Amino acid sequence: MSMPRRLYIDVHVLQTVPPANLNRDDNGNPKEADFGGSRRSRVSSQAWKRATRMHFAERQDKEDLGTRTKRIAGELTKKLISRAKADGNAMEVEAAQRIAGALLEPMGIAAGRKAGDTAYLLFFGRRQLDTIVDLVAADILELAALDDDGLKKAVEGRGAQDKLRQGHPADVALFGRMVADIPALNVDAATQVAHAISTHAAELEFDYYTAVDDENAADETGAGMIGTIGFNSATLYRYATVGLHQLLENLTTHDKAVDAVNLFVDSFARSMPTGYGNSFAHRTRPSLVAVVVRADQPVNLVSAFEKPVPVTDGIVAESARRLAGEYTTATRQWGDTPVHVAVSHAFADGTDEARDLAAAFGPNISFPDLLTGLKSSLADRVGDLS
Repeated sequence: MSMPRRLYIDVHVLQTVPPANLNRDDNGNPKEADFGGSRRSRVSSQAWKRATRMHFAERQDKEDLGTRTKRIAGELTKKLISRAKADGNAMEVEAAQRIAGALLEPMGIAAGRKAGDTAYLLFFGRRQLDTIVDLVAADILELAALDDDGLKKAVEGRGAQDKLRQGHPADVALFGRMVADIPALNVDAATQVAHAISTHAAELEFDYYTAVDDENAADETGAGMIGTIGFNSATLYRYATVGLHQLLENLTTHDKAVDAVNLFVDSFARSMPTGYGNSFAHRTRPSLVAVVVRADQPVNLVSAFEKPVPVTDGIVAESARRLAGEYTTATRQWGDTPVHVAVSHAFADGTDEARDLAAAFGPNISFPDLLTGLKSSLADRVGDLS
């Protein structure tokens, strides 16, 4: 029996964050988790996935990306009006709304409580809406003149649903789309992101703050406002994996799939959740980014930190040594032979951690070189997945 052709890109990150509240729980405090018998700082996968999407959204043409919204009908209405105007025709908002509704109705997208909204957030590409508009652009004024029954019959079978099942932008292809009551619209995610956790035990602390009223009289004392913010500081282990085979299925072309991997790795490494950013100015860069391309299965190396790193000097250095050791042991014990490995880190040459990392992942290279090497390696292999 032949084995399925797969290729996974594992991304391992160590990043130290100062006092911060990146991702709050229902009490407004930083999220936590028990791991290895000790309390750890935690940042949810959803928080870092959104930060990753926002990072590459800032660096790509807006029209080439997706949007997650309940307002697909409103967005389609805007595009219908814009297309009609571009063709020299004027269209009333109400007429465009009727056409948008008729196009979307066969998909069975449930209406939300607010007029014009869907019952759930729908993740779709902006250019996918353009292709839906293409279905009616030639006779848009004639459609607008029809009554509701005539309009419904006129757009029936034009294939609006099919347009949402193809031509996905990179972010939809990476993160997928789940529509519980319309399975035909689902897109299997090519990316999995783990909850980031601290490599060591972490304690929740509180910042007690006061704000003074600038207009207080000279003899008036006391604060105009007082409060507390929960925070902690941590060296986080972050992990994500991308299935290139699934990404290729979602995007259909080799170049787009390889570019999407690089886009994800770059943005995952550089992004940061923004919770309480103004209060803590917590943005940092990772101390280490390692990529491992595997043909068997993704492997999370969090077990390197099941025993928490002692909270002493050099937490990130010890975390790097633990990560290198876990990777070396795992590949040796299981007989793994990754097809590509690379690391970029900030540890000085000659240190124990630099030597351990070199033995495990190869020589230290700059992050841009890591991305270039990864892209070249994937470009050489993606054809084997077709």
